[in-house]
Parts: sequence; structure tokens; C-alpha cells
Amino acid sequence: MTLQAIKYSRGKLEILDQLRLPHEKVYIHIGTTQDAWIAIKSMQVRGAPAIALVAALSIAVDVMHLSRDELQAVTAQQFAATINRHLRHLVNSRPTAVNLADAAAKLKAVVDTAANESNADSRPVMTAYLQTAERMLIDDVQDNERIGKHGADWLLQHTASNSSGSQVSVITHCNTGSLATAGYGTALGVIRSLHSSKSLHHVYYTETRPYNQGARLTGFELIHDGIPATLVTDSMAAALMKTKGHSENIIGVIVGADRVAANGDTANKIGTYALAVLAKYHGIKFLVAAPRTTIDMTTRSGADIVIEERPELEVVNIKGPVVQINPFTREKEIVEGSTAEISIAASNTCAWNPAFDVTPAELIDGIVTEQGVVEKDSRGRFQWDKVFHVDLLDQAPAIGEAKRIDMLPDGITPQVPVSDQLTSSENKKLNQDLGIDIWLEGLVFVIGAEKPRK
Repeated sequence: MTLQAIKYSRGKLEILDQLRLPHEKVYIHIGTTQDAWIAIKSMQVRGAPAIALVAALSIAVDVMHLSRDELQAVTAQQFAATINRHLRHLVNSRPTAVNLADAAAKLKAVVDTAANESNADSRPVMTAYLQTAERMLIDDVQDNERIGKHGADWLLQHTASNSSGSQVSVITHCNTGSLATAGYGTALGVIRSLHSSKSLHHVYYTETRPYNQGARLTGFELIHDGIPATLVTDSMAAALMKTKGHSENIIGVIVGADRVAANGDTANKIGTYALAVLAKYHGIKFLVAAPRTTIDMTTRSGADIVIEERPELEVVNIKGPVVQINPFTREKEIVEGSTAEISIAASNTCAWNPAFDVTPAELIDGIVTEQGVVEKDSRGRFQWDKVFHVDLLDQAPAIGEAKRIDMLPDGITPQVPVSDQLTSSENKKLNQDLGIDIWLEGLVFVIGAEKPRK
């Protein structure tokens, strides 16, 4: 049975406190949006998909506590404005991961539409919000299972050393499993899929300093699931690839993502970039596993991604349970219920603590989504048309606005092929339909009176 980091039923939300893992398994109650904000900021919950889900569901729980009189005292528009205010507050908790902002934008659109359709009654707005937030929880698990299968199949098909059908080994970083999602996981989902098909020989997982998500959380999940695995420090990765790459049949490095830019540059846990460089040098495939909600087509490249910087204390101090020697067995034992924080650096040490780094697209071999694996074309550009459906919107964005296009209602025409820009005939057709100038930059429609010169 997979670990469950998020427990939700209508009106009740609990999360597994990841600061107390792997030695204590404690669920904490999230009753308000402020509870969620604190849990996200303090990293009691972490992982881009899980953060988005906890934020969305915390508002669902919050509004369920409102009495009938309180609901009747506000209009639909006022109720929608309150939800949107909570969404904005939660988005500010951690800026790098795009899933939270993506979920907030979708939920805002749902409540705004419901508010406009329900006249003065706030109850349809609440119902629409609850149904959408709860659907996100269900969809995340299903998407992760698809990511796992697509990634495992791709790795086995695109690795020459696996042509004999022998079992393979992989390296992973940080935590991308059930603890970072609604269940199953992204990069760890690929590993679970390899394991379930009996294709996996061994997993090497990095410690992931300074917060040790690999050592604490990924190790916890792998041991829980009985998947053969070995912990290595971050600085051992190069030696691992060189000395064990052939004998252990290490075919890939699989990581998650907090934000993927339009050009494929990927922000993920600090240390990911270094692994990508090492994988390229040693001829090992480097795979990013993430749902489509992590792909941000409004961010052109990694240079535009805001990188969160966290406190110095996370680098110079370390926290964990107390270990003592059993006087009878002379073996080390953990003292139950004990926690200590110790310094591992000299007094007055200055430390730099970026939570993420950006891996350039040229170091990434594939990006696994629930729709399949996105690969590069002959020019080295990722072909997003495999995972995004590009159509003309029934409601055009405002003049000068760039708008991301992905899943759109069926039957909207004309269809627009994915290309660097529209051909003159396609642009002319769109001009006739909309009465304005429109062109395509990657998967972002740009609306304006005149196309800018390059």
C-alpha cells in the first residue's frame, strides 16, 4: 500500500507532517487557509503537486465551516472575491513551483464563472469550487500513474544497454513520490512502474542537502514499498556513475520539476543541474517527470524563473532524533520522541541557500507527462504538441495579452498547428475570424494590433 500524504474528506483535511519523517508518522489538521500557508512555507508539506492540492483543499475545508446564515449574508460576487483573496495569499507561500499558481488560476476561473451565473446566491459558487478542488485530488493520482508508465516505457525503449532486456538501475534526486503528490508520484512513479514490471534492479537516491528530502523521504518511501535502493550523498553521484554505471546498468537519472519553462529549461530541487551535467558526461539519459500543470508556457526560459532562497540555518544546522548506544547490545538506537538540532558549521558561518536550480533544456533528454514523453526535434527544441492541444479560443484575450493554450473545448475551430509562428495564410484566416492580429509564439497566443518586428 502506497503512503498517503494527504487525507481529505469533505470538511476535513489532514497532511502527513514531513518535517517529522522518517522517524515519526504524524498527521496534522489543516482547518484554515492560514494553516495551509504555514504548512507550505515551513515545508511540512512539499512537492509541487502536493502544495497545490493542499492549498486548494484548505479553502474547501474553510468554506465548509461557514454556516448557512454566513453564506446567505454575502452575494455570489463577494463570496468569489473572498476565495480569490485566499488563493492569492496561498500562491505567495512558495514562488518557484508553478503548480500552485496554475491550480489557483483554474479555481479562480471556476468561481468567477459560477458567481456570474448564480445571481445573488453564493451556494453554487461554493459547490463549483468544492467539486473542482476535489477533482484535482483524484486527477493527480491518475496522472501520476500515467507518468510512471510513460517514463518507464521510454527509458527501456531508449537505452542501448537494455537491448538484452536485463534489469536496469536508476538515480533519483529529492522526493517525488506519494509524499510530494496525491499518490504514486512523478519521478518516483516511473521507478514504481519499473519495479512493478520487474524491470528494476536498483535505485540510487541522493541525500539532497540541505533539507535531506532524499535521505528522509525518498528512502522512507522506497523502504516502505520494498524497492531495492541505496542512499548516496550528493557529492558521490559522479563516482557512482563512473564506478557502477556499467556493472549496475545505470541507464537514467529521473527527477521531478517545480517549473518547466517554454523552452524546456527546468527548475527543480537544488542539485538537479549538477546531476544533469554528470549524466551528460557519462552518457546516461536524463529524464524530467512532471504533470502538464508544471509546464509554464508563459515563462520563456529558466532565466525568468524566480528562485526561492531559504534561511541560512537550514544549511549550517541539522535536526533529527537523538541516537544512543544500547549498553547491552552496543548497537545504536533512536531515542523515541527525542529531537535535537545541532550545528554542523563553525560559528558565524555565512551560507547561501537557494531551494532550486535551473537545468538547461540541452541537458534534458525527455520530459514525461501524463500525455506521453516530450522529446526534441532536429533543432533541439521540445515538441509540446504531443501534450498540448492548440486551438483558437472562443474568447480571445485582450489586446497585447499573451495567453497559454492547452486543453480547450471540443469543436472550436480553426485548429492552429504548433510552429514558431503562423504562416501568412493562417494569420490571415485568424485575422478574418477575430478582426485582430494574432500570432503564435511556441504555445502562447499573442494578441495585438501589429506583430512586433524581430
